[in-house]
Amino acid sequence: MKSHSLPAVAVAVGLAVALATTAIAQEPAATPTTPAAIIAPKAPQKPFEIWRPRRPTSEKDYQVAKWGPRGLPSPGYAFRAAKVLPITAAPIVDGLVITKNGLIEAIGRAKDLAIPAGYELIDCGDATLLPGFIEMHCHIASETFDLNDTVHPTNPEFRTLDLISMEHDQIRTARAGGISTALYIPGSGSNMGGFGTLTKTWGRSPEEALVRFPGSLKIAQAGNPERGSGDLGTDMMGMSEGIRMTLLAGKRYWEQHELWQQGKADKPKLDPTLELLRGLFRQEYLVSVHTQIYQVVLQTLQMLRHEMGLWTVVVHGEFDAYRLSGNAYESGMAIAAGPRNYHFDRATSQFLGLMQTWHDGGKYYHWLDPVAGVGRDGIGVNTDSPVVPEEQLPVQAAIGVRLGLPHEVALRALTINNARFAGIEHRVGSLEVGKDADLGIWSGDPVDPRSHVELMVINGTICYRRDPSRPVW
Repeated sequence: MKSHSLPAVAVAVGLAVALATTAIAQEPAATPTTPAAIIAPKAPQKPFEIWRPRRPTSEKDYQVAKWGPRGLPSPGYAFRAAKVLPITAAPIVDGLVITKNGLIEAIGRAKDLAIPAGYELIDCGDATLLPGFIEMHCHIASETFDLNDTVHPTNPEFRTLDLISMEHDQIRTARAGGISTALYIPGSGSNMGGFGTLTKTWGRSPEEALVRFPGSLKIAQAGNPERGSGDLGTDMMGMSEGIRMTLLAGKRYWEQHELWQQGKADKPKLDPTLELLRGLFRQEYLVSVHTQIYQVVLQTLQMLRHEMGLWTVVVHGEFDAYRLSGNAYESGMAIAAGPRNYHFDRATSQFLGLMQTWHDGGKYYHWLDPVAGVGRDGIGVNTDSPVVPEEQLPVQAAIGVRLGLPHEVALRALTINNARFAGIEHRVGSLEVGKDADLGIWSGDPVDPRSHVELMVINGTICYRRDPSRPVW
């Protein structure tokens, strides 16, 4: 058994940084004018459940989506760290995570686990080990970055799968920031930019890095697509109608396939433009929606979730859209907040943390009745990279904590919540036996902006080691 120790890192802490970290680590005191004092519903709230009742039960039941490989060759390692955070289980002090061939083989206290013969011990010292982070809104998985073509107002035939590359500056920096999986989606130049791809941020090839294609259908409502370019128009009603008409065509195509599979109709002719929409209505993948402000998110909820019956995740949800937290909770529409994670409330002249307001619900100042929040399991976080650099995903979570989000929820927002929103929680998002060996070894709490990644492991392979000669922060 070989042994390898990470270099010790001495951290000089300035007064300003110490004060900032204290603020991040502590929840703000409740006062009559802060969001912590918002009146919450008195009855216990059941856990948030994503609405996706038709989702196939296992990967073999998918007809349209393609899943990437698992169990890829990688050495046998035993990673020992002062603190292991499985996310879905209690923290482990002096923990050990054993991996081989891309998967987690064992996890527990170091004193309780035997390291198999031939496995290399990686002694991470006084580090924190937790799952690799998952990004729900990424535009940097190729060297060309955004796919932002606008041939039509809606473009369901477009896809990001063919653009992915593993070795360019921004994707390498993403790995150094602890991100192991990204949903690489088209931009918001049109109302329906096409289909995104769930990919690891490291692999020997894009095929090896693939998690699932399609990852999601990208829809953008209002805001960016309002370009005044003739066919796209400038009004929200016209854009919503274009989205609706394209989705209704996809829904009819899906229904024809269902009838054929039930022996009630002839097999429909293949329509390449609508084929991926068929998988969307089978709920093999989600629709991720660039949507913001109360009115636009309300349209998202009404049209995409209720009218079309789609598995829907909001990947902006900014400004005053948090006032729909109760509706999102009741409808099972998850919120991956960002890239703006604060809102200035003009009625009270206060800055609100958007992750916290979506999470908590409550009586938002001028609302007459208490409103449920999406709670611990309904809130995620994103960067919309490169709008916010990919490696700053944990900083986005830190902003949420600084503005009132519970620390535990911030860690879940980076990991298991985003995994569930994307439908890949059986592979990633927590440290469990049988899941992918995607590990981030951090110098400290990843929600503390002074912490950094010491070692990054994706599919069981060490793909990043921090240069010990670099400044600490």
